[in-house]
Amino acid sequence: MLEDIRESSQGLTAKIILGLIILTFAVAGIGSYTNSVDTSVATVNDEKISEQEFNKAYQAQRNRMAQQYGEMFETLSNDSNYMANFRQSVLDNLINEKLIDQSAQDLSIRVSDERIKETIRTMPEFQVEGVFDNNRYLAIINQAGFYQSSNFRDYLRIEMTRRQLSQALIGTEFNLPYQETLQQKLQSQTRNIRFATISAKKFEAGIEVSEEEVKNYYQTNQARFENKEKVKVNFIRLTVEDIAKNIEVSDDDVLAYYQDNIASFTQPEQRRVSHILIAFDEGDTESEATAKVEAEALLARLTQGEDFATLAKTLSSDTFSGENGGDLEYIEPGVMDPEFDEAAFALTSVGDITDIVKTSFGYHVIKLTELKPEVIQNFTDVKSDLYVKVSEIKAQEKFYTQTQEMARISFEFPDSLEDAATEVNAKVETSTWLSHNGNPAPFDDAKVIEAAFSDLVLQDNMNSDVIEVSDSVSLVLRLNEYQEANVKPIAEVEAQIKTILVAQKATEKAQSVIDELLVQFKVGNDITEQLTQNYATSLLRKMWRVIVLI
Repeated sequence: MLEDIRESSQGLTAKIILGLIILTFAVAGIGSYTNSVDTSVATVNDEKISEQEFNKAYQAQRNRMAQQYGEMFETLSNDSNYMANFRQSVLDNLINEKLIDQSAQDLSIRVSDERIKETIRTMPEFQVEGVFDNNRYLAIINQAGFYQSSNFRDYLRIEMTRRQLSQALIGTEFNLPYQETLQQKLQSQTRNIRFATISAKKFEAGIEVSEEEVKNYYQTNQARFENKEKVKVNFIRLTVEDIAKNIEVSDDDVLAYYQDNIASFTQPEQRRVSHILIAFDEGDTESEATAKVEAEALLARLTQGEDFATLAKTLSSDTFSGENGGDLEYIEPGVMDPEFDEAAFALTSVGDITDIVKTSFGYHVIKLTELKPEVIQNFTDVKSDLYVKVSEIKAQEKFYTQTQEMARISFEFPDSLEDAATEVNAKVETSTWLSHNGNPAPFDDAKVIEAAFSDLVLQDNMNSDVIEVSDSVSLVLRLNEYQEANVKPIAEVEAQIKTILVAQKATEKAQSVIDELLVQFKVGNDITEQLTQNYATSLLRKMWRVIVLI
C-alpha cells in the first residue's frame, strides 16, 4: 500500500497539487510580513495615538492615583465599570493633548530655548536657598527618568506650548455693544423698597403654657436637658521642663559631648568643580563610541593649554553649566554619579583636570576650581551653647528614665499614686471636672481623655497606664470623682421650657398675622395703617416688598 502511494505521488497531477499548496503557504507567509496590524487606539485628524502611548499614559495616571489615594484606589480598581471610565478618561486626555499640539503647530506657536532656560532656572524645585543649583537640577530630572537634560527640555517645551495655547484661549473674551450697555444698566441699577419688621415678642403677652405642655416638651426633648458625664482625676505630671531645673552640668560633661560629636562642629572640605559633558544616547554603542572619541579629543586640547571655560561654552552638552564655563559650584559627596564623585574628589590641587570620566549622562572632563579645607569650631567658641545643649539632653534622658519608673511603680501599686509620685519626686494633683471635650491642657489631648473615661480608671478604679502627651510631658491618672450622665429634673428646667414654649407660640401667632397681611397685600389692599398702628417697628420708602419676622 505504501508503495502504491509513493508511486502515485510521482505523477504530474500530484506534483501540480503539491506546487499549489507550497505557493499558498508562501504567499500567506509573505503577507504576514508585509501586512502590519494597526494597533493604534485613536486617530486624531489623520494622526494616530499608538497603543504604546496609551499604555504609558494609563500606567502613569494609575501610579499617580495609587500614590494619592492609596488603598481607596485599590478598592476602586476592582470595579470594572470604574476602570473602564478611567481608561476612557486617559484616552480622552490624550486626544485633547493631540488636538492642542496640532492647533499649536497650525498656529506656529513656539517656545524659545531662552524661555525654557529661564523657566528651569526659576523653578523652585531646582533651587537651593533661592538660587538655581545645577547639581540639584541634574539629580532631580535623573530621578524623574530624564537621563539627559535635553530630554527634560523637550518635555518642558511641549508642556509650555500646550499651556500657552490653552491659557490664550481661556483668557480670550469679548462683549458686544448691547451687552456692555446692559451690563452698565444692571451695575448702576437702584431699587427703592419699603419693609416692615414684625417682632414676635409683641405677641408673647397673654400667652399661657399648661403643665401638660411643659411635661410633653420635657419628655420629647430630654437630650436637651442632659448633664453629660464628667470625671475628676488625681494625676502625676512629669515634664522635661521641671526636671531640667535640677540638672547639673560639669565642664567634663560639656567637653565629652564636644569630643563625641566633633562631626557636628566640623565644616567638611568644600570643593568647587567645573565640567565639560559630551553626552551620548544610552544603549546606542555607536553614539557612545563617537562621544568617547570627542571626549578624548577635548582632553587633548585641554592638555595642550586651551581654556577650559571657553571649551565648556562651545562643546559641553550641559548647556546650563556651559554658559558659566562649566561651573557646577560647590559639590558634596553623593550628589553626583559615583564615578563623577570618585574622580572629582580625587583631585588634590586647584587647576587639576581628570581624565575622561564615564557616567550615565555621558563622558565628562572635570576641573577643580576652588578648594576649602576642613574647618573645626574651637571648643571655647561653642562651650556656652553646649552647656544648654547638654542640660537639655540630660533632662530628656532623665525624663525617659523616670517615665519608665513611674509606669512600673504605678502598675505594681495600682491602688494609689503616692508611691509613684514619691519615686519620681512629683506631687499628686487633682483636675477640675472634665468632660469629653473643651478641657484645659493637658486634658485637651485625646489620649488623656480616653484614659480618664476608660474602664480601667472608672470601673476597675485602678491607675491608668502612662500617657505620653508629648516628648516632654507624661501623665498617670486615677479616679477622684465621677458624675454619670443624667437628665436634669423637670423642676430644674421648668422655667426654661416655659420660656421656649411661649416663644414658639408667639412666633406661630406672628406668622399667622403675617400670612393674613400678605393675603390682603396681594389682592391690592393697603396694609400700611395696620402695620404702623399694630405691629411694625420700622417703615421705609415707597412700596411694600418684604415683611420680616424676628
